[in-house]
Amino acid sequence: MVALDALGRRGALRVLWELHHGPLNFRALQAASEMNPGSLNTRLKELRALDIVGHSGAGYHLTDHGISLMGALKPLQAWADDWACRAGVPAE
Repeated sequence: MVALDALGRRGALRVLWELHHGPLNFRALQAASEMNPGSLNTRLKELRALDIVGHSGAGYHLTDHGISLMGALKPLQAWADDWACRAGVPAE
């Protein structure tokens, strides 16, 4: 439940989505996620404490657990894509 609680917080999944392409520094992640600095910093601290996101010289990145989590979320993404298509929701 801890992981689901953390992922359900505003912006958490967006941070993971932006990092799944590769590492980003704070400013690039802030611009990509469209989050204010305080909220982004809070989400990053929470995700780092859960060992889902890490930080190195290249910036913030998904850890092995984060990469595994993104793999586990792929079926949900497929469902969401299908739902959006059927509901006529524009893709982002």
